[in-house]
Amino acid sequence: MAIGSIMGNGVAGIQKGLNTVTRASAQIAQVGVSADPMSDLTEGAVSLLQGKLQVQASAKVLETANKTMGSIIDIEV
Repeated sequence: MAIGSIMGNGVAGIQKGLNTVTRASAQIAQVGVSADPMSDLTEGAVSLLQGKLQVQASAKVLETANKTMGSIIDIEV
């Protein structure tokens, strides 16, 4: 697998995580008008945490790809 595609996957993962956080935030913001506020708040909080973890994991992928690319450049120079 090429470093570029790994970086692309890392960026896509960050975008997916941020989208999850955005949806979760909207769900939490609407808890006051919800038919089942506790359930919606719980689901929103869990989704918010999932989005956070997705972003953190994807950032780690980018960091590792960057370090790997640096190592390859150091070896070939």
